[in-house]
Amino acid sequence: MTKARFAFSLLVFILGYLMISSLGIAQERQKLFDSEEPLSLRMAVSIKALKAESNDSTYVDGEIQLETSPGNWEAFPFDMRTRGNFRLNECFYPPMRIRLKKKEAEGSVFQGNRNLKLVLPCSKTKNADSFIGKEYLAYKFYEQVTEYHFRTRLVRVKFTNLDDRKAEEVELLGFVIEDNDEVAERFDGKILKDKKIAPILMDDLPTLRHDFFQMMIGNTDWSTLFQHNQEVMLIGEKTVIPMAYDFDMTGLVNPPYAQVSTLVELESVKDRLYRGFCRNEPMMQAVRKEFLEKEEQFYTEIDNQKLYYSEAEAKAIRSYLKEFFDMLRSDRMFTEKILKSCRTVDGSVMK
Repeated sequence: MTKARFAFSLLVFILGYLMISSLGIAQERQKLFDSEEPLSLRMAVSIKALKAESNDSTYVDGEIQLETSPGNWEAFPFDMRTRGNFRLNECFYPPMRIRLKKKEAEGSVFQGNRNLKLVLPCSKTKNADSFIGKEYLAYKFYEQVTEYHFRTRLVRVKFTNLDDRKAEEVELLGFVIEDNDEVAERFDGKILKDKKIAPILMDDLPTLRHDFFQMMIGNTDWSTLFQHNQEVMLIGEKTVIPMAYDFDMTGLVNPPYAQVSTLVELESVKDRLYRGFCRNEPMMQAVRKEFLEKEEQFYTEIDNQKLYYSEAEAKAIRSYLKEFFDMLRSDRMFTEKILKSCRTVDGSVMK
């Protein structure tokens, strides 16, 4: 081969490689959770039929349209079912799980994320979207706290309830949540289902970060042992990690239907209680320091998401978080509210 032919062949190879690489990068950018921009969706569903005909193991056929460019909609044959307990029974719009067949997802934004939880507002009231905005904010806070979290993305849904005679289309704010299997694959781990694992046996630092976070947002509606509003992931042979979800019953979100857990003695969901187990004090002090160092990041995140709740609500969120960080700054309050309130191995409170 002459030098000229070799140089030409090398040039063709390099150009081909660059083209393939650029296509790969373009495809990477189209992944569902790589963007902060809300997806535009359209759904027409009989809420009565969805509640009556689906359950934790039974899906019904449905269709969700995605706005791929302004005014252009592409239909996807999603199966869907209801999920959850409290919101399913108490809310007008039920929480859902939606799934798409692998072949149908190929080449779309849903490729690699075909199974999703869909969270919609609870009620039809005018301010219902703001509670979705605040719950989504809690997920964004959790991203600041730990790498072990579910990814989320906001959606704007043009929703038609087929039970409505007028079949009027309404626009709802919502978000989708990454599937268990997908998050486990990201960490080369697996989700432990139907196994009661004592929280004290879980990896110390991720668990402490989780427990501080739950107190920060005013959440008592969770249980690691019973995997309530929480998944447990095993990485390797013995590293067990908690991953929280469902943050509506919190002081941060504080929706009208919020109720205090029957397991605690609190008057309001806005009251805070540390429900974590005791670890060695140096480690708890280290996590305390971590949170204090991230305080401004949380306030910045409130501003980043301010399109999805009112200015008054943003101010209230900042005030609510400040109460938590004031507690962390005070040696006396930190000792009283966390070090002396954490639970011991037998489940009792340290005194």
